Amino acid sequence: MPTPTIRIAKLDAETIAKIQALEEELGHSILALEPYYLPAKLTETQASRLQALEQELDVVLLAYQK
Repeated sequence: MPTPTIRIAKLDAETIAKIQALEEELGHSILALEPYYLPAKLTETQASRLQALEQELDVVLLAYQK
């Protein structure tokens, strides 16, 4: 299996406007990425574990389907 990768999303004007509106609301910048592989469907327990490790390591983790 090839190494999973992500890239900056190619967005249409309507999608960009929605993201910019959310950026304005949140007061933060948002990075839109598009995966080459499907994201994993995690249970609440799995998602909590992933988020806990993100906080511990101070990184963003993405779970994807094998």
